[in-house]
Amino acid sequence: MSKEELLKSVATTLEKVRPYLQADGGDIEVVELSDDNVLKVRLTGACHGCPFSMQTLKAGVEQAIKSDIPEIKEVVSE
Repeated sequence: MSKEELLKSVATTLEKVRPYLQADGGDIEVVELSDDNVLKVRLTGACHGCPFSMQTLKAGVEQAIKSDIPEIKEVVSE
C-alpha cells in the first residue's frame, strides 16, 4: 500500500474515533507518516495536555488504527 493510500485509510479510521474525542472537547490531526510507517499525530483541544491523553492515544487511537491498517507500526504524539 502506498503512503497516500495509507494516509487515506488512516483518515477513514480517525473519522470513526473522532466523535469520542470530540465528545470530551478534543480532536486529533495527522502530522506525518514516516517512511517506516510510524504515524505522528497531534491531540488538540481538551485532549492536548490531558493526563489521560497517552492512554487515549495508545489504547484508543493506536489500537483502532493498527486494527484497521496493520501496516502502521506505531502511533506517536507530536
